[in-house]
Amino acid sequence: MEHAGQPQTGRPWTFLTNHARVLIEVTRHPNARLREIAAVTGITERAVQAIVTDLENAGYITRTRLGRRTHYSVDASRPFRHPADADRHIEGLIALFTEHDAPAASSPERELTP
Repeated sequence: MEHAGQPQTGRPWTFLTNHARVLIEVTRHPNARLREIAAVTGITERAVQAIVTDLENAGYITRTRLGRRTHYSVDASRPFRHPADADRHIEGLIALFTEHDAPAASSPERELTP
């Protein structure tokens, strides 16, 4: 597997965790089904379900049932969890990966439409 013209060497790794990937996908598509998030992030639906639960329990996302669907809201004003980064909000990470997708919301609570 090659990325940006460089051959893959050693163990494969990425800069973003699965939690970050799920958070970004939920921000991009707040009405997405778990299986859709799993397909985009490249992890199992069960792993996505566990991550969404983690993010909800920590206050990063809120789930709302709308009929048979679930809508997700992301609280971009929450800080990063690692102590070295806890003085920064996740808003910067979200903006980095979603600013080309839709105009930025004016408030920290983002509800972007797919």
